[in-house]
Formats: sequence, C-alpha cells, structure tokens
Amino acid sequence: MRRLIMPAAALAALLLVLLPHAARAGNSCEDKPLELQSIVKGMDLALRTSRALDESGAQVAFIARAGQDLSKYRLRYSHMALAWRDEERQRWLVVHELNDCGSATSALFNEGLGNFFLDDMFLYEAQLVIPSPEMQARLARVLSASTPRKLHQSSYNMLSYAYSTRYQNSNQWVLETYAAASAEPGRVETRAEAQAWLQQSGFRPITVEIPAMTRLGARMFRANVAFDDHPYERRMAGQIDTVTVDSVVRFIKAQDKQARTITIR
Repeated sequence: MRRLIMPAAALAALLLVLLPHAARAGNSCEDKPLELQSIVKGMDLALRTSRALDESGAQVAFIARAGQDLSKYRLRYSHMALAWRDEERQRWLVVHELNDCGSATSALFNEGLGNFFLDDMFLYEAQLVIPSPEMQARLARVLSASTPRKLHQSSYNMLSYAYSTRYQNSNQWVLETYAAASAEPGRVETRAEAQAWLQQSGFRPITVEIPAMTRLGARMFRANVAFDDHPYERRMAGQIDTVTVDSVVRFIKAQDKQARTITIR
C-alpha cells in the first residue's frame, strides 16, 4: 500500500496544537513508580504494535488499548487514539484525549507509542483499525489543521452522552475527529456539527446498563463521571448511551468498507 506523507508544514501545525501538553502525558496519578514488569510489558507491546503498523503500510490508523476491565459491560477495549507516522523521525506518535488524573478535565496529547502503553493496563493487548488510503489522507489533513483542538471539550466525563456537547470522553473526541475527516471539507468544525453529521450517518452508541445505586456512588466519589447530560428517561432507566471503542470501530467499518482490524496480543 502506498504511504501517505504528511508535509513538514502540516506536521509542524499539528505539533503546535498538541505539544504544549506533552510533558504531562503518560504520567501516573500516583506518586509510586511503575513496576519494572509493567514497563517491560508495555514497551514490548509498543514495539510489536509499531511493527504491525509498519507492516500495514498505513500512515494514519486508529489504536485502542485495554486499560480497564470492562468485561461486565461486554467490552474489551477502554481507550482509543489516532496513531500517525512521523516520517521525519521514522516513528509512530499517538494523538489522543486524556483525563487529568481522575479530575473533571482533560487535554490533548501527542506522544510516543511507549507512553501509550505505560498506563495502568488491564490487558497487554492492542487493536488497530487501518482505514482506506483515502480516509488516511482525510485524517492527515484534519490532524494538521486546528480542527482537533476545536473538537476538544475539556470538561471530561467518562460516560458522556454521545449526543451532547456538555462533556466529552476520549473515545468521543476520536469519533468526532473521524466525523470531521469524513464530511466534506469545512463542514465539520464544531462538536455540534460533528454530532449532527454522526446522527445523519447512522452512528449508534453502545448502551451501558448502570443501576441507580451504582450511578449515585460514581457521581458522589468520582469527579470524572457524570450523568446529567443524558436524557432523563434513559438515565432513570439505567440506560447510559455513551461512545465506546466498540461503537467507534463498528461505525468506522460500516462507513469504510476497506477498513481492517489487527489485534496485537
């Protein structure tokens, strides 16, 4: 597959948008250092993921990790990002939204694959989604513009409603960035425009069943969880419609018939 080369000016624009936050990326919220075994496993997964990306021939791809045990919700991967090839330095970088240590805020980061897997991992496994060459070119154009910053909402909610701009979770930022790349140039520059395009294009969030007592406990003791952006009747029924890795992958593959997935274990 022919590689898509991002021009030097485009890379510079991307770095100016995202690098001011990079010094905080990958840092643990706890004062204790990561265990050596976790570092070794994380770096090994990063190396194997880098090789898989190289072998795919891609220039831009989606990448997901299993940072939490979500099996009770029938979900495997918890967090998704965009990976892009820095041709000048011959390495892969990851662009994503990260919650600031369990707080109610987030920021965008541009960091290496190693950092991406040095978080507290539940499974040392990754999933890649390789879009078509055309979609990779569209994503490269969006990432080199100011659009990713415009689509970022710093008010973070792990379980944010898929069709509200009040909060945002990390997978939602990826999805809305995908919407900007998929739509006609200039059509999607705000979150409201991204969500309107997603609704028109048939995106369906995954419903997570969360009973009232669990919702109450999460709201009282976790700053990064809220439910007040969800429709009242759905919320009271314990039906939380949010953006997950699974829902993003499902939508991408429905929109892009050439998209393919790769699992690294």
